[in-house]
Amino acid sequence: MNALRRAKNIFLPVFKGEPLEKAAFFAFLPAPTRAIVKKFIAAEFKAEDGETKRMWSSKGQIARIAFFGLGERKLWNARKKFLVSRRMVQYAKREKIEEFTVPLTDAFGDEGERAFLFSSNAVLADYDFNRYKEIPKGGWPKIKEITVAASKEMLPITREGTRDGIIIGEEANRARDLANTPGGDMTPKLLAAEAKRAGKEWNIPVTIFDEKKMKALGMGGILGVAQGSTEPPRFIIMEYRGSNKNQKPLVLVGKGVTFDTGGLNIKPDQYIYEMHMDMSGGAAVIHGIAAIARLKLPINAVGIVPAVENMPSGSSYRPGDLLKTMSGKTIEVLNTDAEGRIILSDALFYGWKHFKPGLMVDFATLTGAAHVAVGNFMSAVFAKKKETESLLVDVGTKSGDYVWPFPLWDEYLADIKGTFGDLSNIGKGDRYGGAIHGAKFLEQFTGEADWAHIDIAPKMTTIDSEFLSKGASGVGVRFIVELAKRYIGKIPNPKSQIPNKS
Repeated sequence: MNALRRAKNIFLPVFKGEPLEKAAFFAFLPAPTRAIVKKFIAAEFKAEDGETKRMWSSKGQIARIAFFGLGERKLWNARKKFLVSRRMVQYAKREKIEEFTVPLTDAFGDEGERAFLFSSNAVLADYDFNRYKEIPKGGWPKIKEITVAASKEMLPITREGTRDGIIIGEEANRARDLANTPGGDMTPKLLAAEAKRAGKEWNIPVTIFDEKKMKALGMGGILGVAQGSTEPPRFIIMEYRGSNKNQKPLVLVGKGVTFDTGGLNIKPDQYIYEMHMDMSGGAAVIHGIAAIARLKLPINAVGIVPAVENMPSGSSYRPGDLLKTMSGKTIEVLNTDAEGRIILSDALFYGWKHFKPGLMVDFATLTGAAHVAVGNFMSAVFAKKKETESLLVDVGTKSGDYVWPFPLWDEYLADIKGTFGDLSNIGKGDRYGGAIHGAKFLEQFTGEADWAHIDIAPKMTTIDSEFLSKGASGVGVRFIVELAKRYIGKIPNPKSQIPNKS
């Protein structure tokens, strides 16, 4: 807390109706500042949720102070925790404040948790995708230093929480970089190269299958979708080995459609613009695995990303085509714009057959129907087992990548039974239940695996109320790390030494 005495800029989170002097950090504020702060709050600051005010320097005051209202404590919840540091960073950038110090109270969890939450979200909020813009004079506004004030005895755990939070924030931002990059600069081959780069940096073995290898394996789903593009597909496998070989791996599968026009069933023009982000699931898996490796978690984790473009051309796959997948099942193509589930059919089957996972989870911007159902604040989750569904909902709440459960009833299977093939790639008859039809389709390729599908389409891009810059949200990376930590406890492993810190 001594950092408060030296700070030039202090950002104070304040609950409505609570005397600030009762907070543990208040005594560590410079003496001349304490009296001024009390008067300012009493006269000018109500601490409403979202309210921000800056107190300008007065005679005898050492630091400049900004107050951030948290509202009433009884209305405080986990979702609001994630937004406080983002608000602070956005405010600092807007006001051109390059460094600030913040004390966090027990409302944000224990010392390690509050440092973790603050640092990960601060890194997310400090991100801008501006590599294609001319650099302004003086450069882009950037935060140079944030100090999380802590008591001397809690410095080690605060440093550890901060370090882990920074790692996760950085990897989520790298996933955002991949998703924000225009499709012409992020083809399947270039996405595979990015996975290779991450693997080399963090010592993760990476294998890339080309068309010849996929053809030998019978991956007709991926090859069928890819045939309309001049850009060849790639099949990316990342294998992190942090545990003994007897531990069943956590297998993560991410949709990697680097640009999706819809194919011959072409999308309306207003919906094509953001479709370079249709590989957000793949980006999350690549950098989720990288984050797991950087944190040195004692787990075996595999990332699989089928990467393709979905383009219209004279060689495109057609409505009515029948594609034979690696599983042996055939897919009757009713709509070429439901391509994500087709490429995932081969990826999921490969993940189950080759790695025999303890748990397999896929991340995909699969359906607009999921977005319609839940809006902008969470993803949709579908799981074979109720136990797994409950685990994933809890992981979402803990990580900030929220998910909401949907049914996976067998009654929906009849809607995707093919007429001339085993399965159709969209539901027949009406437009209802589209997100469930997509999930039910994927389930047919998961064998005996404990499997879940997370439709991240609702969270592909950021929204203003979450205090992140416009573009890709990086959804999935924080979820993957928290899931990996939970998986360590779920799958017995005597060598595990790292506690669940987040």
